[in-house]
Amino acid sequence: MSKYDVYGIGNALVDMEYSLTPEDLQRLGIDKGVMTLVDVDHQSEMMVYLDEHHVHRSAGGSAANTVIALAQFGGRGFYTCKVADDDLGRLYADDLKDNGVETNAHEVVEPGYTGRCMVLVTPDADRTMCTYLGITGSLGKTELVPEAIRESEYLYLEGYLATSETAREAVAEARRIADDAGVRTAISLSDPNIVSHFGVQLREMIGAGVDLLFANEDEAKELTGTETVEDAITALKSSAREFVVTRGPKGAVVFDGDREFSVDGRQVDAIDTVGAGDMFAGAFLYGRTQGWSHERAARFAVSASADIITTYGPRLTRDRALGVRDAMAGAA
Repeated sequence: MSKYDVYGIGNALVDMEYSLTPEDLQRLGIDKGVMTLVDVDHQSEMMVYLDEHHVHRSAGGSAANTVIALAQFGGRGFYTCKVADDDLGRLYADDLKDNGVETNAHEVVEPGYTGRCMVLVTPDADRTMCTYLGITGSLGKTELVPEAIRESEYLYLEGYLATSETAREAVAEARRIADDAGVRTAISLSDPNIVSHFGVQLREMIGAGVDLLFANEDEAKELTGTETVEDAITALKSSAREFVVTRGPKGAVVFDGDREFSVDGRQVDAIDTVGAGDMFAGAFLYGRTQGWSHERAARFAVSASADIITTYGPRLTRDRALGVRDAMAGAA
């Protein structure tokens, strides 16, 4: 039995969530519904503008949200990241620990600024992200914990790592370690903008193929250069031995290596779609590492991601997460 269900690698970003209007986004000059990288001065100006808006802070980043979700369901996760020796870095490392995730973030840290992501939520429940990477932009091989990779069932990578040369080097080394140890590799494409602007680098990360790939419809079409979801699904079979294409309220399409099937969505009143894809991946990986079938894991992931969009923020409380898990166990 592996010590960890999932070893994740990703950017350490303190999420700062604001509620605002589309008009605010226009005044800030920010494209709605995608992730945009900004420098520290631009982000500081935005924070001044949004000073009166609601803000909530927590450890974030795509892969972190996924590993935290897995841990809240009862799984065993390890998260490799890079934080600075500042207040946000300490908040980040403590938040991972408080959520049951082991990490390298309590080890030697460097001076600088911990990365932060402004999550801008509009009344239609859409989320727009403006990210200043800070010290996580230099995440590299030094931050890897090889023994923890070898002791994991899955190595999990976020697509955002494609934006950094040192992070891609870390990914290549982590995959080598994982492959040598028989650890399966999973990747999330993360964001349509990442696939669009860093497609070459992302395909290098995927290489000859991964064991499990997560994408939404737009990301799948962008990666494969296809016009329809159906064509994208066919094309993805050359990039991943298994994959899931999430379709929002329409559920998901799963390819388990042999057959392709659909799982229906759950209709809910969405408040905030932040973290829905990350939650899906965390729930699906939890199910698979517990020995559940692909279909049962996908139904659980659909339910969990539907639940997360009925509340603010990228994660559930631990009690609520356990309730979602237990409801699936009762329905099995």
